Amino acid sequence: MTGALAGLRFVELAGLGPAPFAAMMLADHGAEVIRIHPLRPRRGIPSIDTAADVLARGRASIAVDLKSTEGKALVLDLVAGADGLIEGFRPGVTERLGLGPQDCLARNPRLAYGRMTGWGQDGPLADRAGHDLNYIALTGVLLATGPVDRPVPPLNLLGDFGGGGMVLAFGMLAAVLSAKATGRGQIVDAAMTDGAALLSTMIHGFRAAGAWKTARERNLLDGGAYFYGLYRCADGRFVAVGAIEPQFHALLLQGLGLDAAGFDQADELRWLDARKRIAAVFASQPRAHWQWVFEGTDACVTPVLDWDEAPDHTHNRARGTFIEVAGVVQPAPAPRFSQTPAAPPGPPHLPLAGAEACLARWSIAAERIADLQQRGVVQHWAE
Repeated sequence: MTGALAGLRFVELAGLGPAPFAAMMLADHGAEVIRIHPLRPRRGIPSIDTAADVLARGRASIAVDLKSTEGKALVLDLVAGADGLIEGFRPGVTERLGLGPQDCLARNPRLAYGRMTGWGQDGPLADRAGHDLNYIALTGVLLATGPVDRPVPPLNLLGDFGGGGMVLAFGMLAAVLSAKATGRGQIVDAAMTDGAALLSTMIHGFRAAGAWKTARERNLLDGGAYFYGLYRCADGRFVAVGAIEPQFHALLLQGLGLDAAGFDQADELRWLDARKRIAAVFASQPRAHWQWVFEGTDACVTPVLDWDEAPDHTHNRARGTFIEVAGVVQPAPAPRFSQTPAAPPGPPHLPLAGAEACLARWSIAAERIADLQQRGVVQHWAE
């Protein structure tokens, strides 16, 4: 394995969304991660447990009957050689399986035990169901997102992936570093509500300074400011404008052919009128025209690309921001490292497909896996 995390090992109890995303990030940068699946493929969710399951890239997989004594023993043997374990079940599920923190830390006192939930391991809602939208609703973030007449779901990026998976990945590495220094493992309680709230830290600072209103489209960064927002072009496509600093604001007006008189960034009472004037100019030409006008300038004007256009943009192509793995276009590993670059990730593997070498490195004999497979404790999924 190559990458900044080469030499680290993690066990992942396969789940949905944010927990696999955290495991993907660790694997992207060289950690060896083995996924523990249920015996049968999960159905009803697009892409999951298929060749298009990008969140599962770069890891070996094995399907295990976790309710059996032999299956639990296999997982605990893997835990004994791991730096961390990641699970994304409701509180109490792994305890009932005999794979909870106490069980795993008894086998490996240096283990970082990562728990990914929406509400956290305690609190009045800890045992309740929920999804990204529910979690960010309770943080104030959702109400602040969208046009003036109603909030809108910002995909599932703020709760699941930013506040969830990415915070869990950070927590796992922090716990591993702590264990290497102290010899003691610990539980990482990563809640999407906590993480989404954390992402809004700067806005809380704005509020404390009296610089943020509760109403949407009334603030600097929520589309209220005419110099920070989206504008429709003649062809129905959009450009994004982020000309906050005065020098960038001046270049924006210059590119639009507008006189600076009447455009006062500090005068919030005139923002709406300024937005209408700028909108009329952008609406007079297609997006490609404005892309040409602002090319090479610091006006902070960029085209709003769709999913197909983004990988082909010249900047994204130059940096390799998107890659193709086994025919599936997807984002490349990030961030970039100067001395320990991430290797190109491999495609997702169905359980036991290509897992033999990984299991051998974890001191799990091939004969043992064959015996467990014969007895139905370990399941092989057909490609």
